[in-house]
Amino acid sequence: MEELLKRLLEAEARAAAEVSAASAERERTIRDALEQVRRADQQFAEGLGELRAPYLRQAEERAAQAIGELNRKYEERRRHLRALAEHREAAAVQAALDLLVDPSRN
Repeated sequence: MEELLKRLLEAEARAAAEVSAASAERERTIRDALEQVRRADQQFAEGLGELRAPYLRQAEERAAQAIGELNRKYEERRRHLRALAEHREAAAVQAALDLLVDPSRN
């Protein structure tokens, strides 16, 4: 009976040692996995600039096109208003001259 108890205690000690070793291995595995995730996250964060670059270039090109179009429309409108102002100025000068020449024409 004593021998049986002795073997049971030894088996229990071995089982506790195996549980402890498995627990330590589990903790190492978790730490390794977390480190891999951190590295992958860091690499992803570092690569975001490269991922965004084509989209930023495309957005800048579109913005430049939109600015060019707005400038073209602005210049076109400015020319139209300038021509209209010159036409109205000529009409106003003619009306003033007509009034000076013949004040009775109102």
